[in-house]
Amino acid sequence: MNVLVLGSGGREHAITWKIKQSSQCEKLFCLPGNPGTAQIATNVEGSAKDFEAVKKCVLENNIGIVVVGPEDPLVSGLQDKFVADNELKDVLFVGPCQKGAMLEGSKDFAKEFMVKHNIPTAQYKSFTKDTVGEADQFLSQLNPPYVLKADGLAAGKGVLILDSLEEAKKELREMFSGKFGNAGNTVVIEQFLKGIEVSVFVLVSNKGYLILPEAKDYKRIGEGDTGLNTGGMGAVSPVVFADKEFMAKVEERIIKPTVAGLQKDNIDYKGFIFIGLMNCGGDPYVIEYNVRMGDPETEAVMTRIDSDLLSHLVAAAKGDLTGEKIEISPLGALTVVCVSGGYPEEYAKGLEIGGSEYLSVNNADSAVKVFHAGTKMQDGKLVTSGGRVLAVTVNGNGIESQREAIYAELQKIVYENKYYRRDIGLDLLNYKG
Repeated sequence: MNVLVLGSGGREHAITWKIKQSSQCEKLFCLPGNPGTAQIATNVEGSAKDFEAVKKCVLENNIGIVVVGPEDPLVSGLQDKFVADNELKDVLFVGPCQKGAMLEGSKDFAKEFMVKHNIPTAQYKSFTKDTVGEADQFLSQLNPPYVLKADGLAAGKGVLILDSLEEAKKELREMFSGKFGNAGNTVVIEQFLKGIEVSVFVLVSNKGYLILPEAKDYKRIGEGDTGLNTGGMGAVSPVVFADKEFMAKVEERIIKPTVAGLQKDNIDYKGFIFIGLMNCGGDPYVIEYNVRMGDPETEAVMTRIDSDLLSHLVAAAKGDLTGEKIEISPLGALTVVCVSGGYPEEYAKGLEIGGSEYLSVNNADSAVKVFHAGTKMQDGKLVTSGGRVLAVTVNGNGIESQREAIYAELQKIVYENKYYRRDIGLDLLNYKG
């Protein structure tokens, strides 16, 4: 089977890397891909949001299944366009319909879905510029810190957690004034949940679902979870507190009602659901849904799946996962993201990258996996092209040994103003419960 992966980041490189290992995979394509995917697949120029470019690639390369990495094409209705197109309707597609993608495309829609289907989440209300006075009153009823969420897509940066009521009111007005563009036209204000976060990933279909390895990611730029939010600075899988008892609660209280809710609402959902959870004293609460895999959690999670990912994706796209069994490695995975100095604010691009022997190695058995996130080829040289440049993953027994191995490897990667957090996994290493 010929496979097309849409997207260009570290997540897509990791998914491509895993699909490549399948005996069912004949030819593998990425649109647009990156220099990392180019080592294991054929990159195709274009944008994952450009339906005509995607269609041309599918037809010219006899693609049997399309796997969508990022959320934007799904929120824009790419799956619906495939279903409505006579030339594409029989191509297998991994990703929800546009209505399903609203679970990520609209925070308000997602919260309504959770309330409707009795899925545990934080108390909330949604407001627009016209109801800013009511929003102020609602904020005054809450205890700090205050959580403000832009309703629409904001590249992972539309959530603010603020300690001061005055600051929360000020930021609310800035959101209504365009701080996050149209994404902030509606703002969800919700109760702050105190606990520790975990990311749970589920592959969903009309019949059945598979629970993938869970992970914990690190969003803040600074060590000790300080500074600005980023797209993600690292990830660890498995998560020490997500034991069998906790995950049983997650499945019964959150995963099963989520899947049942999709079916009750007649939402065509064949793809990944990323459930951002808060462990509050041993009880799981949903912070958010995403309609794709997380990044950089994917770069850790994919290395822990021992079964055939492509087989799972084909079954999901065909509508029935009941015959699939996922196999998860007992080895853990630790991922650290190398970024450009200045990220998530202004940073330089076009800086030459060198050093690691693993930069051009994609062997499944490699001790270290380097997934390209923001790189490109320029004049025959590998250079930086984004804030998050590379995601480095090490597998092994125990966070301590993984940390030792990964930080030794990160020292070998060379480019100007390289930065990475040195505390990834430390909180779980010292976790007392």
